[in-house]
Amino acid sequence: MRMYSARPGGTRYHQVLDRLASGTSGTVALLGGGLLALALGGLGELHSGWLAFVAYLALCGLVGGFSRPRAAPVIGLAAWLCCNAFAEHRHAERGWSGPWPEAWHYAMFTATALLVSLPTALPRRTVRVSPLRLDRTV
Repeated sequence: MRMYSARPGGTRYHQVLDRLASGTSGTVALLGGGLLALALGGLGELHSGWLAFVAYLALCGLVGGFSRPRAAPVIGLAAWLCCNAFAEHRHAERGWSGPWPEAWHYAMFTATALLVSLPTALPRRTVRVSPLRLDRTV
């Protein structure tokens, strides 16, 4: 007598995890951006360069992995604000390099957060249980 049967296919089971909401993701991204600016300042890398840009892209990917996909624009905006204010133009002053470079930075931060959050938001496979059929033959 079998109690249940598992569906053939993969053997891995993924638990369903709660994802961070948009507001919480933005707060975490802002705090992480500030801490990242402190770390980059300690390394002497607070200038417009590839290391600061890649570090903020990694921050977007990290926060995006724990967030819902609709939080990606908020994460991208928070990372753009911190990167622009602390790494590129320094002294917590937002600068403007023109519409295309700034839009490109924002698009890259948002796309990174979105691409990392999409696979984690896919529905998980559940165990399908079929009711038992008991034969009443005596």
